[in-house]
Amino acid sequence: MSKQRIDRFLSNQSGISRSEVRTGIKRGLAVVNGETVRDFSYPIDPDNDAVFYNGVQVKYKEFIYIMLNKPAGVISASSDRRQKTVLDLVPDNMFRRELSVVGRLDKDTTGLILITDDGEFAHKCISPKSNIEKSYIAELDGDLQNSIIEKFSNGIVLADGYCCKPAEIEIIDKRRARVVITEGKYHQIKRMFGAVGLGVNKLHRERIGELSLPENLLPGECAEIDKKVINSLI
Repeated sequence: MSKQRIDRFLSNQSGISRSEVRTGIKRGLAVVNGETVRDFSYPIDPDNDAVFYNGVQVKYKEFIYIMLNKPAGVISASSDRRQKTVLDLVPDNMFRRELSVVGRLDKDTTGLILITDDGEFAHKCISPKSNIEKSYIAELDGDLQNSIIEKFSNGIVLADGYCCKPAEIEIIDKRRARVVITEGKYHQIKRMFGAVGLGVNKLHRERIGELSLPENLLPGECAEIDKKVINSLI
């Protein structure tokens, strides 16, 4: 890989602004291969040089992929002046300035959401052409009937006339169901159940493709995803 200026490298890899990084470099916080560096333009080899900033090693990653167990009450946006966003939950050691949310979950919907700075992956992941399965658990305000299985498998027609792609539905108990879809229209799960006369009290996404939300990842917590897992999704 070609060499990079140390201020650019540290800013891109850590999420810290370029001006803040430069202040830190002035203070002697940047160390390359054991030597303190105070020159902003000092060239480093991301693949081979040992770079430390403020005592922590900064290793090069072209992109970062994060899974978040989204809690209710948090919006799926990059920034908002009034409300907490999913990016506000990303810890400092994973944060980068170009992070964005892959798809959306409603404010009151919980569960698995992906965050990355890899725009190509994000586009492929949300593209209808990719046909990536998304599995949800829905808690409903009325009793489920077996007839709903056939209706979902034939493609639910929404109130606006849109015909959804065939979806899988598994009745867990009389008021809970697992639903698997391969598209992501606005409020789709809620609108699908609404079309058959049921309201959704709670909605939780448990899986995207082969990637399932780990049981030990608590609401509000993040985990980095290996690139091999990401490749399997698309």
